[in-house]
Amino acid sequence: MNAGKVWIVGGGLAGLSAAVVLAGQGVAVELIEGAGQVGGRCRSYVDPVLDMTIDNGNHLVLSGNSATFAYLGAIGSADRMAGPEVARFDFQDVRTGQAWVLQPNEGPLAWWVMAESRRVPGTRTGDYLALLALLNPAADKRINQVIPCKGPLWERLLQPFLLAVLNTDPATGSAALAGAVIRETLARGGRAYRPRIAQPSLAAALLDPALTWLAAKNVPVRLGQRVRAIRYEGGRAAALSLPDGEIALGPHDSVVVATPPWISQTLVPDLTVPDRFTPIVNAHFKLAPPAGVRPMVGVIGGKAEWVFAFEDRISVTVSGAEALVDTDREALAEMFWNDIRAVHGLGNMPIPPWQIVKERRATFEATPEQDARRPDAKTRWNNLILAGDWTRTGLPATIEGAIRSGQKAARLAERALV
Repeated sequence: MNAGKVWIVGGGLAGLSAAVVLAGQGVAVELIEGAGQVGGRCRSYVDPVLDMTIDNGNHLVLSGNSATFAYLGAIGSADRMAGPEVARFDFQDVRTGQAWVLQPNEGPLAWWVMAESRRVPGTRTGDYLALLALLNPAADKRINQVIPCKGPLWERLLQPFLLAVLNTDPATGSAALAGAVIRETLARGGRAYRPRIAQPSLAAALLDPALTWLAAKNVPVRLGQRVRAIRYEGGRAAALSLPDGEIALGPHDSVVVATPPWISQTLVPDLTVPDRFTPIVNAHFKLAPPAGVRPMVGVIGGKAEWVFAFEDRISVTVSGAEALVDTDREALAEMFWNDIRAVHGLGNMPIPPWQIVKERRATFEATPEQDARRPDAKTRWNNLILAGDWTRTGLPATIEGAIRSGQKAARLAERALV
């Protein structure tokens, strides 16, 4: 291997995971992040209103997310993803008060759908055969072209599940992306989709341990230094332009561009990227949950979609939130608090201190048309590789997709050094 260096532009999970893989192989790495902290939209911060550390959003991973747990294992923080010992998903319809628990069996043979007490209320065993049509659909098909988007199974399981993973109206979402998630989770049995939530925060589980690990490997991490442009010569990236000057790349250096698509498009010529995005709205309420509350509840028939109970707060996430993102913050807080009171039996408890976090461009719109705009990791520049959940990972824009893209980019960058 030649003595080249890999320059990683962007310190989100894609960039961090690429740096971890490369540094673990003894490759010289340097990471440059334009913001004052790493993590991208997967980050934690001290909120001045609540006077406590919160996550910008409630990000869920599943036990079968192999790339994520390889990353966590490398940085020594796999134990900071908490969740039940077996797959268990609580749901409640806030219109009727009906609550139920989805309890799949651990193995891939889904005998649990034959037990009325373990499947979605109002469904029959045969209803679940619809999932088979989603295992290998055509790339250009929407979900509503592959399976019926109605009935109890859709309303009480598939719609909330697929909305969470696609962050797009599931009926019009990409059947291929939905199928990829189902193949890696639901189709493999409960052991592959035990829910896991970062504890006590996203930073504590996914970011701070990575920075500590990279520091131990003597990997420089530059924060608050945005790469403004990349200069190209002779079919390769030749220099990185920063506010305080230019970094000339050596003849064996490589670059991993792991920035959001709208930034990457300004750095890489003639790059086609997704150009439609969907929002996520999160809410955090400063309240220690009462003893015995369910840690995660899927909400049916309310404004909230998922309610999470942490040690010091209760949080709400709404994906594909186009209908809510422009709503007044106070009105959102009241709506979400009504759902929380119904889910956790809090009666007329007054609303505690709260914070609303809106991400207007949280992920690309996971439709067949936008999926077709995702570029490959390899580019026409022989020493420049792309990374990010918006690249062609085969998955929607998830933590697993971001980390997987970084790991792939690291392998490609390492090959370019030879």
